[in-house]
Amino acid sequence: MDTNLSLPNKRKGKVRDLYDVEMPDGTTALLIIATDRISAFDVVMPNGIPGKGVVLTQLSNFWFEHFGGRFPHHVISTDVADVPGLTDAERLLLDGRVILCRKTNVIPIECIARGYLTGSGWKDYQQTGQVCGIELRPGLTNGDRLEEPLFTPSTKAEDGDHDMNITFDDGVRMVGFDVMRWLADTTVELYTRARDFAFHRGIILADTKFEFGVVDGEPAPLLIDEIFTPDSSRFWPLAAWQPGREQESFDKQYVRNYLETQAWDKTPPAPMLPDDVLTDTMARYLEAYERLTDQRLELS
Repeated sequence: MDTNLSLPNKRKGKVRDLYDVEMPDGTTALLIIATDRISAFDVVMPNGIPGKGVVLTQLSNFWFEHFGGRFPHHVISTDVADVPGLTDAERLLLDGRVILCRKTNVIPIECIARGYLTGSGWKDYQQTGQVCGIELRPGLTNGDRLEEPLFTPSTKAEDGDHDMNITFDDGVRMVGFDVMRWLADTTVELYTRARDFAFHRGIILADTKFEFGVVDGEPAPLLIDEIFTPDSSRFWPLAAWQPGREQESFDKQYVRNYLETQAWDKTPPAPMLPDDVLTDTMARYLEAYERLTDQRLELS
């Protein structure tokens, strides 16, 4: 799903389409639209998952509301009726997929929190005993819970390149000590609160990533983009958690696992995803949404 709205300054990310929106008060807001595209290994797949954008948007909106009183964010409205300049047909197409946001100056650091040893962190640990330069105790296995969540920042990828892990000191050179300290503390606190919330609903939040932006005159950065979705986080069923192996998941790890079985070098173009992979991935996304929100999501 791609969009082509009569709004200015269209930008296209791997999964989201973004536009500028002129608001009635004369300010410019940002419209984020979650499409049904899906990416893996920083490559967009040729076919998407119908309804995926709605699930991601609604789950992200749930978390923004849940944390809104504690962590300021960029959301103005999640109602497509509040977006100026759209036709009735466009509003119908975009219903459930939009977030109307304040524009910010994005801090060029992706803030990653890791509470369990998995993915690239597990690969690093096997080779060096470290995760992103942070020494861990010996004897850990794939899927183990870490004693304390780790803050492992990276630089945001440009033009489809892979994100690059950086150290805390690298980040200090980019944005200054005070900002970097705030990013680290806020990332770990957000992750810890969401991890505990999810745990009581039968889901392990293994890791996640955030983005933050600043607005002139605001005392602190704002939480932006998406939060705690199956695209930005690893969700595992608590009842099936068993360290020492790859975990069952509610996120796009299922797609990654399928792609690892294919003769593909992880560069464009990606192979088509078969129907059963699309269907099973969507079922996992929906189950995560329903467990976390205690609500059913009806997709048209």
